[in-house]
Amino acid sequence: MFTNTLLSQLTTSIVPLRDNFLNLLSSWWWEKQKRQNILVFFASAFLVSIPVFFQAPLVRIFPWLSLLLTLFWFGLSFYAQRQPHSYLWGDILWGFSWSWLCGSIYWGWLRYNPAIHIPIEAIGLPFALWCLSKGWSKIGNYFYLGSLLGTAITDLYFYIVGLIPYWQEIMVTNPTLVKPILQGAIAQVQTVWGISWAVLLANVLLGISLYALVKKETHYIAFAGAVLATIFTDALFLIVAYVSSISV
Repeated sequence: MFTNTLLSQLTTSIVPLRDNFLNLLSSWWWEKQKRQNILVFFASAFLVSIPVFFQAPLVRIFPWLSLLLTLFWFGLSFYAQRQPHSYLWGDILWGFSWSWLCGSIYWGWLRYNPAIHIPIEAIGLPFALWCLSKGWSKIGNYFYLGSLLGTAITDLYFYIVGLIPYWQEIMVTNPTLVKPILQGAIAQVQTVWGISWAVLLANVLLGISLYALVKKETHYIAFAGAVLATIFTDALFLIVAYVSSISV
């Protein structure tokens, strides 16, 4: 009897909550601007992660193919921006194309020199700033700036914590022999100094992202998605490196 009464009360309470949630979800989804901003945020985060899973191995084996794919991305961006229904996605692809180009150049031929990583990644910076001064491709250019900022903060961490020598060693070592190098790098990250700076810089990225999200404009949303994805991507790299360092 008590159980039936309790179930009845729970059902009575849950149904209105469910209906309110569904109504809220429905109103959110059909409000075009909010839906668009959410999609842009996740698209930006996804596009920052692509080099980790796809471009990184491609560029080491087929650097010229990766570089030539830049033409495809730029072409797809131009085409999409000419279509009213896909202009937004073409705009994002514009910024992604710059990130892809810079990544192809650096990781294809110059990855042995960490000192020029950011200058190469910033090849598109003058053009992006010029486009923004003209009000062109704001979403894509802000995406590129967010991606570049995240990369710069990551490199800053490498310099502060002393990971650059490990980076250089890994670049010139046979992949089957990098385990001791990874173990040394992980040990460096796990020090109080390494952990403290990781927390500090992650909070800097988080703070910048939240500030951009508060703006609620689509180009700022793209910027925030790219910056926040840096935290996820760096964490993923750390996990992969840790697993590789302890694997048999």
